[in-house]
Amino acid sequence: MDWGLQNRIAQIIKPTDNRALMLAVDHGYFLGPTEKLEVPRKAISPLLKHCDSLMLTRGVQRTSVNPKFPTPIVLRVSGGSSIIGADLSNEEITVSIKDAIRLNACALAMSIFVGSKYEKQTIVNLGKLVSEAEEFGIPVLAVTAVGKEIGQKDARYLSLACRIAAEQGAHIVKTYYCKNFEKVVESCPVPIIIAGGKKIPERDALELAYNSIKSGAVGVDMGRNIWQSDNPVPMIRAVRAIVHGNSNVNDAFTLYQKLCKEKPVKNSLVKQKIKNIQPKKQNNIQPKKQNNIQPKKQNR
Repeated sequence: MDWGLQNRIAQIIKPTDNRALMLAVDHGYFLGPTEKLEVPRKAISPLLKHCDSLMLTRGVQRTSVNPKFPTPIVLRVSGGSSIIGADLSNEEITVSIKDAIRLNACALAMSIFVGSKYEKQTIVNLGKLVSEAEEFGIPVLAVTAVGKEIGQKDARYLSLACRIAAEQGAHIVKTYYCKNFEKVVESCPVPIIIAGGKKIPERDALELAYNSIKSGAVGVDMGRNIWQSDNPVPMIRAVRAIVHGNSNVNDAFTLYQKLCKEKPVKNSLVKQKIKNIQPKKQNNIQPKKQNNIQPKKQNR
């Protein structure tokens, strides 16, 4: 594996613990203005420093991410269908390698739809993308997309989809957690990152992250379960505690609750401090008048 390829992967999957916390904000490429992601910059900015990498489209990257902030980019390069279209699996490659390089992408992400009408098209596109990206030392993350059937796929199907992605040369695979997930991990020769899926209660999302790591995934790529939370920053910090801090579900949820309580307290304290800091009044002390004492004349 070339140095550049290894270096880019190391920016996504941290070599210190072989774990990854990716923040997904690419939903608009087929969902449009998703709830709480209507203004991408507003949702992304407070979360940037808490994630290891950011998965998004080039449009959102150029318009909504500070280029001076050193967050590794996993660039979504496939698309072509929408949630109201006939078939979500009808995707093509929409971004050139040259543009990905201009955007300094650490990895390229695209979806494959195993078992769908456009299965062959998406799998062949993955193979071609890997061949092109390898020339420039850019890793490819394959997403085993399930269209509108999230949660309806079992270990047998996900093992098939993940293995096909790896066989085509994907360096990382993003898939969904399921019962007996250890079997999916065992049959996939490349690292697996778990998708967060639809919004669920915070404790359930933390349990999803914990079970995924425990079952062999190297990390999570969460989106809606973070920025659709009423408390996005405490939520991503709690997820991070599981991914990189080896916290269990109870400890992570306790941390989440604690951070939620601290937030308003800190704000009120700051306001109170600002209110209490008044400039000191200067005393109107008049300078003492000097006595008009004339020096005595010396006798000559």
